[in-house]
Amino acid sequence: MATIQEKLADSLQELQRVQQGNNHTIIKSSDLSRTHLVRLVDNGFLQEVMKGWYIVSRPDSAPGDTTNWYTSYWQFIREYANSRFDNDWCLTAEQSLALYSGNTIVPTQAIIRSPKGTNNIRTLLYGTSLLDIKTSIGTPIIKETQFGLNLYSLQEALIECSPDFFRLDSISARTCLSLIPDASDILRILLEKGQTTKAGRLVGAFRNIGNSAIADEILNTMNSVGYVVREEDPFTDSSFIIYTRITSPYAMRLKLMWNAMREVVIANFPKIRNVSFDITTYMKHLDEQYKLDAYHSLSIEGYRVTDNLIEKVRSGSWEPEKNVSDLEQKNAMAARGYWQAFQAVKDSIVKIIEGANAGEIVDADHRTWYRELFAPSVIAGLLKPTDLAGYRTQQVYIRGSMHTPLNPEAVRDAIPVLFDLLKNEPEACVRAVLGHFFFVYIHPYMDGNGRIGRFLMNTQLISGGYDWTIIPVEKRKAYMTALEKASVQGDITDFTLFISTLIHS
Repeated sequence: MATIQEKLADSLQELQRVQQGNNHTIIKSSDLSRTHLVRLVDNGFLQEVMKGWYIVSRPDSAPGDTTNWYTSYWQFIREYANSRFDNDWCLTAEQSLALYSGNTIVPTQAIIRSPKGTNNIRTLLYGTSLLDIKTSIGTPIIKETQFGLNLYSLQEALIECSPDFFRLDSISARTCLSLIPDASDILRILLEKGQTTKAGRLVGAFRNIGNSAIADEILNTMNSVGYVVREEDPFTDSSFIIYTRITSPYAMRLKLMWNAMREVVIANFPKIRNVSFDITTYMKHLDEQYKLDAYHSLSIEGYRVTDNLIEKVRSGSWEPEKNVSDLEQKNAMAARGYWQAFQAVKDSIVKIIEGANAGEIVDADHRTWYRELFAPSVIAGLLKPTDLAGYRTQQVYIRGSMHTPLNPEAVRDAIPVLFDLLKNEPEACVRAVLGHFFFVYIHPYMDGNGRIGRFLMNTQLISGGYDWTIIPVEKRKAYMTALEKASVQGDITDFTLFISTLIHS
């Protein structure tokens, strides 16, 4: 008779078979027998999203951990919509624009338009929901590349979105406007439908971002064929970014976010008189600080069933708790790596105290910090040498966060923009607060982003005469909550005040 472990292993093998067939983490009840479903749910390998729909989960996840859901969210929306509506659906214009703009935040409600919709709201996990609206789509569907979602075209979405979108999500709106190469496609749609009010709104929007060429072309062409277009600026705030044609939304998004956040930092950060450091004395002071400032990265990858896991369960050797000896070895390597990285950071600080541009030094040296941070783990065989080869090549997720870090290709667009912003920012407090935030927001490495982000913050603080600042483990929850608010709501106030409090203490 099969043991409990053998039965669970059989169920895991069936789950693996389903995943290999569809290459995702969304499971329908029709994919597995009821016996396998119940067994996998009871043991924490599946989590029910709604009746008949499940996501692959981690048995060792803490109760209420949202990570599995947030990492599976858009895959679920795609699979559910394709199953219910075939391919005859798309997200709203507003959610299409958010995705085009590089906004990867999980929304509290996904809204689907489809002729087969029912105008019902379906409750999902952790306060999220799905609304499917019964309506014709009336436009060619664009298949989005990262998640396979059905979207409006960029031009159609800018025309069809609500006027409130420009006010409520001005960063996404301006980013999308900057992606438009010329007026041709927008004009074709406006002229075909005779949409004079929407034309006037877009004329004002393009002029707001400094693209008068497209604004004038829309206005003059519409007027020349007999339409009366009244220009109206839909934005309620001012943009100080000089318009440039961009091909990556991430570059413009970061610039707009920096521009919006920097004044908040300046207004809420303590002022300090210029302080000159004695390098020898200050380096000794730093040596006394280094042990208190380490803590492990929070990035994780989506969970998938492996052959090794199946065999461990089958043999009865599967234990959800961590292996103590492995954990101790990892802790030892992390401590040694932190020490080595700290020495490299000290070298960077010497250059900054001697008068070098703090942004340029961090740009040149942060890769060295990263290599030193993980070199002991490579020597010990815990990591492969190739793991130290530049920025990550896989998607990562942050445990419990609604913010999804940028995809690997976007990282390569965003990182140079971040360091250009650092090099050109005159205020040390802005470089420190926003440098830290943007680094972990981008999440360029598979691991170590938090530690390097705090190194970056402190080099910039020191460049402005502030002391090395430690973020205590006891305040971890407030720290992570403030970063989450900045990432999801675009509000840097709490994170600024959090760091400011540490400066005072």
